[in-house]
Amino acid sequence: MSEPHQHAERPSGATGAGTAAPPPRDGVTDLVRWAAFSVVLVPVVLLHCGTSFTGAAGTALGLAAVTGVCRLLLRRSQRVAGRPHGTHRAVPTGRRHRAGPPVHRGGRHTRKNTPVD
Repeated sequence: MSEPHQHAERPSGATGAGTAAPPPRDGVTDLVRWAAFSVVLVPVVLLHCGTSFTGAAGTALGLAAVTGVCRLLLRRSQRVAGRPHGTHRAVPTGRRHRAGPPVHRGGRHTRKNTPVD
């Protein structure tokens, strides 16, 4: 006796208990992968075209630095975008930012200064 195939009994589009759905694709990860590919590819092309090894290595280091900074900025923007609205700090902390009304210091005076008797 032959048993019927399992996939014939399942409706199309349904996944079995043994199969896991692939994880959602992350655009930032794909972008960083392409950037890393270019970090390798560009110096190889430069060497092929006759550029010195030092110039190609410098280009690779520059591209790697730019790729790393872009990755950090993209991840940071994802974290900020993922926060619920209104959870950011209302008043930035630091020396230059103080809570309370702004205090006007220095600047241009529009009134005339007249000596008092």
